[in-house]
Amino acid sequence: MRRIIALAAVLLGAGCAGYDGGNLTPGLSTLADVEKEMGVPKEKRAGPNGETVLWYPRLPDGRVSYAARVGKDGKLIAVEQRLTRANLDSIKPGAREDAVRDLLGPPQSIQWFERQQVNAWTYNAQGIAPQIYVVEIAKDGEVRRAYRYDDPQFIPKR
Repeated sequence: MRRIIALAAVLLGAGCAGYDGGNLTPGLSTLADVEKEMGVPKEKRAGPNGETVLWYPRLPDGRVSYAARVGKDGKLIAVEQRLTRANLDSIKPGAREDAVRDLLGPPQSIQWFERQQVNAWTYNAQGIAPQIYVVEIAKDGEVRRAYRYDDPQFIPKR
């Protein structure tokens, strides 16, 4: 019985090990190492200076989205959690859709609002309390506004 419990603990630990890329080493780990450790990315995007950015959103429950940046030499530059308040606050009206995607990664959902003529990109995120980030993007690809609010599913009842 102890062996079964020990094996289950090892397997559980191994399953969580690659969650944030913590076992990877910038400058040494390769693209193949990233994919082996973190799995198949949800999206790959071209980044600056020949970089490739692999996106690992852990939505909806993880409330994080990791960007694994790999240089043109195939070596890992960094793994960054991008769903942060600072990143959302940096998105201003007039920014372009691609800039938002490059900063926050693929949204959890996209919903069209006919009356406002915007797509609302939503991301579940973790602030002081669980929050929802929303970026409204017009048909022309321009940001109209970006905001956050506390996730109503997690507001304590009084």
